[in-house]
Amino acid sequence: MKVLVTGGAGFIGSNFVRRALGGNYPAITNISVLDSLTYAGNLENLSSVMNSPRFEFVQGSILDKKLLGTMMSSADVLINFAAESHVDRSIENASKFVETNAVGVFEILEQLRKKSLRFLQVSTDEVYGSIANGTWTEESPLQPNSPYSASKASAELLCRAYHNTYGLDILVTRCSNNYGPYHHPEKFIPKSITNLLQNKPIKVYGNGLNSRDWIHVDDHCDGIYAAIQRGESGDIYNLGGKTELNNLELANKILGLMNRKSTEIEFVPDRLGHDFRYSVDSSKAQEKLNFNVKNQFGSGLQDTITWFENNHNWWERLI
Repeated sequence: MKVLVTGGAGFIGSNFVRRALGGNYPAITNISVLDSLTYAGNLENLSSVMNSPRFEFVQGSILDKKLLGTMMSSADVLINFAAESHVDRSIENASKFVETNAVGVFEILEQLRKKSLRFLQVSTDEVYGSIANGTWTEESPLQPNSPYSASKASAELLCRAYHNTYGLDILVTRCSNNYGPYHHPEKFIPKSITNLLQNKPIKVYGNGLNSRDWIHVDDHCDGIYAAIQRGESGDIYNLGGKTELNNLELANKILGLMNRKSTEIEFVPDRLGHDFRYSVDSSKAQEKLNFNVKNQFGSGLQDTITWFENNHNWWERLI
């Protein structure tokens, strides 16, 4: 199986590539990565596989129709990780999010009409909006509340339309919040860790009670591999980590693992339109894809902290 990974130099995409070329996904024989190398894309994330004869890297955008079409011609599967993903940035300037996350997927779908390959769109639980109680299933309505989540929901609706209209082989996965090594330090867990390593406080929005489900990036990537192997065309799969924490609880866990004091938290004004709680039901993926979380949050978080402690040269250039 030859796989084209768009956005493969980013946090989750590069992790998928490293795991595939490291032997975790035996059905994958070759991987090509297309990435425009914006601030979130980093070639260092792929340094361990750059010399692999099974790997190819091309710098470019999914908005480049000719380049995209050429690279899709030699692939059996396309997995789209390419996205602008930081909610705060989308609030400040939504145009890039619409361009990459929605129009970019449209360009992939248009090329897909001319090719015969499987397409997996990597989405997010944020498309559901916010839920006070219970959990979302794949049948829950899409009610995005930020420009970021709206752009991802738009991409999903295009995928649905192209599958139903043209019969294209399309899958969608919706994951909860990821964490792990190589995570860009603008996101909550790596930002909290790197702030403490610089003797700065952890900054927590509002009262810190906003709640998220967390999944290790390895488990997320394993779920994606399972989906391209066993997923039914046109279907959607939630991929959750079974670890729900509010931001204050998470901040205190990080402080404890780093032997720091609870006074090293600074509460800051809440984010505009801040979703209160996310929670996804992954039972469909468990049943249909044999998806199971393998990484325990406590040990996974400790390993993430250790990675950032040992890789100052990587993250200090990004802050």
